[in-house]
Amino acid sequence: MAMSVAAVTKGLPREEWLKLRTRGIGGSDAAAVVGMNPWKSKVAVFLEKTGQIQPEQSGEAAYWGTTLEDVVAKEFTLRTGVKAQRSNKLYQHPEHPFMIGNVDRLVTDNNKRRGILEVKTTSAYKASDWEGESIPDHYAIQLQHYMAVLGVDYGHFAVLIGGNQFIHRYVERDDRVIKYLIEMEAHFWKEHVLKNNPPMIDGSAASTELLSYLYPTSKPDSVVQLTSDYEDRVKELREAQEAAKAADERLEAAKNYIKAAAGDAETILLNGDKVATWKSNETTSLDTKRLKAERPEIYAEYAKTSTVRRFLIK
Repeated sequence: MAMSVAAVTKGLPREEWLKLRTRGIGGSDAAAVVGMNPWKSKVAVFLEKTGQIQPEQSGEAAYWGTTLEDVVAKEFTLRTGVKAQRSNKLYQHPEHPFMIGNVDRLVTDNNKRRGILEVKTTSAYKASDWEGESIPDHYAIQLQHYMAVLGVDYGHFAVLIGGNQFIHRYVERDDRVIKYLIEMEAHFWKEHVLKNNPPMIDGSAASTELLSYLYPTSKPDSVVQLTSDYEDRVKELREAQEAAKAADERLEAAKNYIKAAAGDAETILLNGDKVATWKSNETTSLDTKRLKAERPEIYAEYAKTSTVRRFLIK
């Protein structure tokens, strides 16, 4: 299958690039669509593709990831002997045009087969995600999506961890995974984006953060009347709250039972294996109540007011 190019992206202004992204599901969207992106929900993808929200501006980590991309790609070539070529194009699946992709690099192996190189940078705290032969699920999905879009049979990850550890992963095309991706992405695009029908909110942290972003403040004294369709949801909510409360009480009881046995010991063993620690830690905090009473001018100068919506179950 020949690579189908939807647009050339070199020198493209950010606004135009964002417009191109709304034409289909990209690699960074794919994992969210199938519910495997820890930072992004299906609802967020839907709102972006329908123009209801703009993607967030890249943060510090993304900036350094882009800045170091060339360095990591060159290191990949040095260590593997495989040449990598920058690709300033937006690709589109020839049979499923809602699937698009902008890859970091294209590579060619000794058999003249074209492939993909994805460059990643991550913190040392995420090193365990890449232990052994592991690949984080959302990145694995992203690469399979790209292989489907470009019609290639393999790809590589070049990863810089903590700024001083380079690792490399080789990944073969998985047609079974790609079949599911095409089905799920097609359903999302046709049943939600094209019909402007929002997907269900789920319990992911991404959905929680998105709702806080969309509705940061409440309108004073405003009321919403739920329809009877929500009766099961409200029942589920109350049952879940009771179950969580019972689970919390059970957890605290178990912890206190072990604490009583530990006494003033820091490390707790069972059959020679460490099961818990109970260490003393010093913390320093500002006595804001006293500061406000005794030095109100300083309190007023540095006080910061923020709005947080608190969800309470009645």
